[in-house]
Amino acid sequence: MSQTKGLRRKGRIIAFQVLYGLSFVPPHGGWTCERIYNQSPAVLRETEEELILYGRELLLGIWNEHEEIDEVIGRYSKHWKIERIAKVELAILRLAAYELIHKADIPLKVGINEGIELAKKFGDGNSRNFINGILDAIARDIDTGKFKMEKNF
Repeated sequence: MSQTKGLRRKGRIIAFQVLYGLSFVPPHGGWTCERIYNQSPAVLRETEEELILYGRELLLGIWNEHEEIDEVIGRYSKHWKIERIAKVELAILRLAAYELIHKADIPLKVGINEGIELAKKFGDGNSRNFINGILDAIARDIDTGKFKMEKNF
């Protein structure tokens, strides 16, 4: 694994962990998303600046585009309303969908695989297939030019 790939994977893990935590306690009272990220024990333990910056970029991007991302997830998660998706899977889907849609420098297959890796590490026995199905459908539509944003956010 290249050093950049390893740093990005660790950055994804930290972004996922903070994003997951925000699903329980959203920013409030002067605690912005960025402040919460910067004060996260996982971030404070890290010394690799590139990793910290990538995780912050992901988290803030996801947070700023969450309505758009949730609309996409809802459209592709047939028979599952966003509110019914478990918090772990939803955080993984938000992160991976954000990368698929907004990070053109990351190949679609890599975005899917990274989502699956997060599901293996943090999800339950059903997470991997659920996440793979949704991400694969999004990536397929992006790849074939069928992907469109339904609303203007």
